[in-house]
Amino acid sequence: MAVDLTMPVLVVDDYATMTRIISNLLRQLGFSTIDVTTDGGTALRMMDERVYGLVVSDWNMEPVSGLDLVKAIRADDKLNDTPFVMVTAEAKPENVITAKLAGVDSYIVKPFNAETLKRKLSSVLGRF
Repeated sequence: MAVDLTMPVLVVDDYATMTRIISNLLRQLGFSTIDVTTDGGTALRMMDERVYGLVVSDWNMEPVSGLDLVKAIRADDKLNDTPFVMVTAEAKPENVITAKLAGVDSYIVKPFNAETLKRKLSSVLGRF
């Protein structure tokens, strides 16, 4: 099944430059509807108002981290099947394990390029 490139994607990162970079990479891959926010709390509120086909989130944010965000999404019956990709500078194996146990579908270590993003998204969403 082909990936629906019109599905809304939510990018969450407290660093505006990173939200621009991720959004631009997603557009290069063909996604057309991309919303951004700077923290997990706002992301949860946005997810109450719109159904997202994918969340791409940083780990290190305040006051609601990406790890807290994925835990809240997985605990919510309406949101728990939303594909979630964690993007972070944290490359330690224990962080990857913690993220996977919390419900992250894939994990990308910064810095990364469009090919890495496409490969990780293909493993979560299917080929495109």
